[in-house]
Amino acid sequence: MDLSTILALSLIFLLTFYILLSWSKQHGNQSLPPGPTPIPILGTPKYMDLRHAAKNLTELSQKYGSIFTIWKMSDPVVVLCGYETVKDALVNHAEQFSARPIIPVLYHSTKGYGINGPRWRSIRRFNMTSLRNFGMGKKTMETRVLAESKYLIEAVSQTEGKPFNPVMLTASAVGNIISSVLFGEHFNYQDKQLQELLQSTSRHIRGIVAPLSTLCNVAPIFLKVPFIRNKVFKESEFLQEFVTKYIKHHKETFNAESPRDFIDYNLLKIKEVEHEADPDFCDTSLLMSVVGLLAAGTETTASTLKFSLLFMAHYPEVQAKVQHEIDEVTKSLRPPEITDKPQLSYTNAVVHEIQRVLDLAPTALFHAVTEDIKFRGYIIPKGTPVIPFLSSVLTDPSQWETPEEFNPGHFLNEEGQFRTRVAFMPFSAGKRVCLGENLARMELFLLFSALLQKFTFTLPKGTERRGSKYLNLNKTELIASAQICAVPRVLSK
Repeated sequence: MDLSTILALSLIFLLTFYILLSWSKQHGNQSLPPGPTPIPILGTPKYMDLRHAAKNLTELSQKYGSIFTIWKMSDPVVVLCGYETVKDALVNHAEQFSARPIIPVLYHSTKGYGINGPRWRSIRRFNMTSLRNFGMGKKTMETRVLAESKYLIEAVSQTEGKPFNPVMLTASAVGNIISSVLFGEHFNYQDKQLQELLQSTSRHIRGIVAPLSTLCNVAPIFLKVPFIRNKVFKESEFLQEFVTKYIKHHKETFNAESPRDFIDYNLLKIKEVEHEADPDFCDTSLLMSVVGLLAAGTETTASTLKFSLLFMAHYPEVQAKVQHEIDEVTKSLRPPEITDKPQLSYTNAVVHEIQRVLDLAPTALFHAVTEDIKFRGYIIPKGTPVIPFLSSVLTDPSQWETPEEFNPGHFLNEEGQFRTRVAFMPFSAGKRVCLGENLARMELFLLFSALLQKFTFTLPKGTERRGSKYLNLNKTELIASAQICAVPRVLSK
């Protein structure tokens, strides 16, 4: 037998072995929830592409119910659908569902110091404390947002009622707010550094969700190929380089007696634990924390705010009602404040309902179970990745009166006062709820209210008004490119 024949037979043997091993893993555990039949070795690649999660997972939930299994090659991934099931996992069994699986692209880019690394608890706890120390959820943060609203209003005024795309202006406002917290710096909207920050953050996010990154997450072996690895992480390098410059400057000007911002609080912590053999806090953890907060706290909030303004242009009767309420409460003498929320029930309801309809993140980041757990009649093995399907919560017919329609009444009681809804989970829930939720809520309410107090947003001439379903289905394109007009209001005092 010649060498080529031996190699061919060996290849066939190995391939057969891996197919049988894959089949055994995929069909050997009958205690998992049901789901689509996986392909040996490949799993269910169609459903692992979460860019189409809203459509694909909805179809699967209609067939298999509120809990089912898809496959990442030979490994099971459990999907949770609907309010009751997601709440049961993330809230009632918060600890058991609090882990993160190793997401190869994220793990490699953060070097294990990110949200899916083994040090997440201590880093998250410290970051939450640092953000609170710097005003998160306090009056000082509200003052920052209100101050930024004036810059945003001035920038919008310069459009003089002509069609424009507000996405860069909303991104500049939100970017400045988070920048003041992290770097202690405020930029002019035309400042090249601010534009570099926003562009780098956007490229970082696009790189994480790009098809090539998805492929590497499903088949991590591709990350061993230098060309592919460099291409996957290229976009993240720009943001890391930007942040690294600021960390270096902070180190050169650091004063332990007077911390200025989030970076300084981290430098204090790094100094405190520098004697430890393998500390959780170091230059890498600081870099990854700042990059993570920028990625989570800039583009999503800016996109939601842009979508909200566009939404008002398509729903002028809702916009007029919001403006009337704001005028009644503020008497047109001052911008709306957080303390006005109880009196601005309709405005608050509209902000919440737009977030529900927008459904910007159909799935939460992967969770994983910390132990073997019996859940909803199935056994989920320790370490199994779990996808909370948030879209299914935000449109759960058992929780929302008209789930497929835009209806601010979802958040109003019979007396017209704002009411919270337990199924409102755009920021996820439980121990892994979004770290910047409070800041994002404050930014959206204050900036949205301030803009509607000063402007009426209309569609450019010839643009057809659309309903919420169309706006949701085309949200990515609309957020990126749709134009609106900001017509200054004449306010009576």
